[in-house]
Amino acid sequence: MDIGDTIRRLKEELPSGVRLAAVSKFHPADAIREAYGADQRIFAESRPQELYAKVTELGQERNPDGTPAYPDIEWHFIGHLQTNKLKLVLPYVSLVQSVDSLHLLQAIDRWGSDNDRITNVLLECHIAAEQTKQGFSADEIRDILLGEQSYPNVRFCGLMGMATFTDDETVIRSDFGRIRKLFDSLAGTAVSAFPAEGSRLKYFRELSIGMSEDYRTALEYGSTMVRIGTMIFGPREY
Repeated sequence: MDIGDTIRRLKEELPSGVRLAAVSKFHPADAIREAYGADQRIFAESRPQELYAKVTELGQERNPDGTPAYPDIEWHFIGHLQTNKLKLVLPYVSLVQSVDSLHLLQAIDRWGSDNDRITNVLLECHIAAEQTKQGFSADEIRDILLGEQSYPNVRFCGLMGMATFTDDETVIRSDFGRIRKLFDSLAGTAVSAFPAEGSRLKYFRELSIGMSEDYRTALEYGSTMVRIGTMIFGPREY
């Protein structure tokens, strides 16, 4: 099955309101072109230099009439982002899904102040058993969203998480259940404790869980966005 057929099949399977982020990291721009031809618009990258190179290459391409060839691509960043690489990422993405530390969050907010920009972010919640995975604890996320610290140049759009890498579905369900419970509690707080206007939880609607191996399970736990790469593009091309 080719890239286009896989995307069309996935979109037919996904419930209404669930978005597909095609994880194009480690794959060439030609793969993105093929996916775009199948009406895929959200592409997720994890390395700043690779993202910048693809944004530049595809952004320079034109249709015969001179209009941009890919005017409505929506880029997401899903990898660990170092603060010295912000300028390669933040001007070009519509969403940073992987804000995994207070240091990074503060740096994004400062960058926004310096550049008169508001950056859409998801807070990465550490739900997996592996300690190698990054992210905030549930308590740290509550402190960020419900505490006194202000982040005027950041728009909090929801949570992102990765389940434990295991074949044990019980463990995966437990991971997704915890992040869904946290998401629901925060969304409920946004409704009950804050006025709609001016609340940092005003845009808190996205739950990005589920990848190629576990997206069907993630859908059962209310995922609003699945991040799928290998199933669409095949093995990574390093």
